[in-house]
Amino acid sequence: MTVLRSLLFNILYVTWTLLLGILYLPLLAAPPRAVQRACKIWLAGLRGMARVIAGVHYRIEGREHLPAHGPVIVAAKHQSAFDTFLFHGLLDDPVYILKRELFRIPFVGWYMRAGGMIGIDRAAGAQALRGMLHACETALAEGRQIVIFPEGTRTAPGDSRPYHPGVAALYARFPDVPVVPVALNSGLLWGRRAFRKDPGTVTLRMLPPVERGLDRRAFLNTLHTRIEEAVAALPPPERE
Repeated sequence: MTVLRSLLFNILYVTWTLLLGILYLPLLAAPPRAVQRACKIWLAGLRGMARVIAGVHYRIEGREHLPAHGPVIVAAKHQSAFDTFLFHGLLDDPVYILKRELFRIPFVGWYMRAGGMIGIDRAAGAQALRGMLHACETALAEGRQIVIFPEGTRTAPGDSRPYHPGVAALYARFPDVPVVPVALNSGLLWGRRAFRKDPGTVTLRMLPPVERGLDRRAFLNTLHTRIEEAVAALPPPERE
């Protein structure tokens, strides 16, 4: 049954994405906020399909740690594509920091670029970091929310990679913007590049903002420890 539900979800995922991708084409010339509103509809549909068809639910904890309005930097664990569906339902106007190569994906990549997502050329080194900080400064000044995955890629449950310095640069550059760590366990139901989506309930837990005034190394160590310990402490997904 799970395989059949996963197959149906994957078919509808592609169909829904192609349908809206074509209907939304005029929005490629629209302001980023208009693109974001349209993408919220697309992602809400995907969350609904995941819940109804694949049986993948989610529970949000720690909402009180997010500002009610305005800028914030969300530093999240990343285990699954499902993670990227969630923050548009939590944040008013999120901006993801992502690999620039993702902009090449037909439809999805086009709308990520048009919606103001920040693409990073990992081979550009310090130049890429400067460009990211400039783009983030503009987004935060507009009251948008930055979403960054400090490991830079999806990791399997139980795995951890070094946290990239970009998140520390954001912490240092924008001292008045809270950095909220996020733990999750989506990979236990929806693995990286996995066809199968196991039914159950994912937990996404937002933690208190990291205190200000830490140096770069102390910040990265604090962020890494808090996220990884929180991930390990999450309850196993409630399976159907």
